[in-house]
Amino acid sequence: MLTRRSFVFLTVPAGLGALLLACGDDDNGADASGKISKPKVGLVTDVGKVDDKSFNQSAWEGVQQAKKDLSADTKFIETTDPKDYAKNIEQFAGSNYNLIVTVGFGLGEASIAAAKKYPNIKFIGVDQFQTPGQEIINLAGLIFDEDKAGFLAGALAAQMSKSRVIGQVLGTDVVPPVVKFGKGYEAGADHAKPGIKVLTWYHPGGLAKGFDDPEEGKKQALQMISTGADVIFAAGGKTGNGGLLGCAEKNVLCIGVDTDQYNTLPEARKVLLSSAMKLITPGVFNLIKATKDGQFTGGNITGQVGLAPYHDQDKNVPEAVKTKLKDIDKGLKDGTLKTGVKV
Repeated sequence: MLTRRSFVFLTVPAGLGALLLACGDDDNGADASGKISKPKVGLVTDVGKVDDKSFNQSAWEGVQQAKKDLSADTKFIETTDPKDYAKNIEQFAGSNYNLIVTVGFGLGEASIAAAKKYPNIKFIGVDQFQTPGQEIINLAGLIFDEDKAGFLAGALAAQMSKSRVIGQVLGTDVVPPVVKFGKGYEAGADHAKPGIKVLTWYHPGGLAKGFDDPEEGKKQALQMISTGADVIFAAGGKTGNGGLLGCAEKNVLCIGVDTDQYNTLPEARKVLLSSAMKLITPGVFNLIKATKDGQFTGGNITGQVGLAPYHDQDKNVPEAVKTKLKDIDKGLKDGTLKTGVKV
């Protein structure tokens, strides 16, 4: 089962050199050693769509890298309604795909059910945490310390703010990773500039609408700007993208999410300070490669997080701010600094 409780994870190296737990030939292309000569990879998006310039797109880019580097056959199915999660996974499972990637917390229960039903298929669940002791050996949950990425974003925003008011436009709060981003942002801002005001908005539309409402995201960002916010963090798929575009319209600094949005959302480049990244693309690719090499392991796999480059804003970020952020990042990595976030 999925849970919103917090646990401490050990980071797994990118090579994922664990021994395969099952052996012998199966009906999904694995040889006796567990290696798969021809990966056939299907990806099921959340309702944010595959071209959301954020979360789903980052996962799909990892699959596309596997197509290029590992000669994998690849295909995606876009989910338009959360009620279709199981049906969409089933389309791949029933079509001889040996690896299925499901993107987002919302697909967690459907991924677990499918993994149990199809033990010879390997599953990668992005942002899908499995309760310790109840892990499924053919399901790898690619998870991240979003609170650390959010903490860095908040510390950057607070130091760059002149009004001492910053904001964040977020997807639904029914998704724990989104809440971790938000609370991490608040904690990082307070760490860098105690007492700074943080305006926080979560989309009330749940999984069905929370990540696919750019108009509302833009509206909320513009409202925050009108009340004094001069740096805004946006974490919510297309909803968050709307917030970034609102900032671009008003020439207000902003911070993207998941991937380096300087590369995916050029309309916001002129005001984009950085992005709070979850390195989803390499995380997905490394798990696909591990599957091909016969080194897949199930359970919780913790990917890396960090801030993207400052790009066009680099000259505007003082050296003292850059130095402080490097110190914060080091502390978060070596454990001497804690975010204090409990989700």
